[in-house]
Amino acid sequence: MKRILVVSDTHIPEKATKLPEQFLKQIQKEDIILHAGDLTKVEVLEQLQKLAKVYAVWGNMDDGKVKKVLPETQSLEIEGKKIGIYHGSGAPYKLEEKAYQKFEEGYDVIVFGHSHTPFNHKIKNTLMFNPGSLSENVNTGNPSYGILKIDQGGIWGEIVEIKS
Repeated sequence: MKRILVVSDTHIPEKATKLPEQFLKQIQKEDIILHAGDLTKVEVLEQLQKLAKVYAVWGNMDDGKVKKVLPETQSLEIEGKKIGIYHGSGAPYKLEEKAYQKFEEGYDVIVFGHSHTPFNHKIKNTLMFNPGSLSENVNTGNPSYGILKIDQGGIWGEIVEIKS
């Protein structure tokens, strides 16, 4: 089974001073990390890249340095599963549908962020996955991240809440 760690909306240093220890302790060198934007500083990306392979996109709150090194959307294939990454924009109402529209048909998973609200449901045959925010969540107040798992049976997601 392949495990992929998924984060979004880290907002460092504006909303958090550093990445949560509970999350950092989960990272293994062979892991892949997907970041769905709003790192806000390129140093967060650099820190994650020292720990594992990272695929990331920029978000609306990212500074110019982040936007220079990251794309707005990214498509990749892992273990035969097609994955799209996009931050999101505008009002959070029906954000999962906006993210879905950003890619053509045929994706197994679309990872998105922006709303700070975890989302783990399918639209048609595509898993729409928002890990929430690694610095704060609108619905629970507690930070969270996600884990995508791939095996012969398919791909599914889990939301992990950071305990303070």
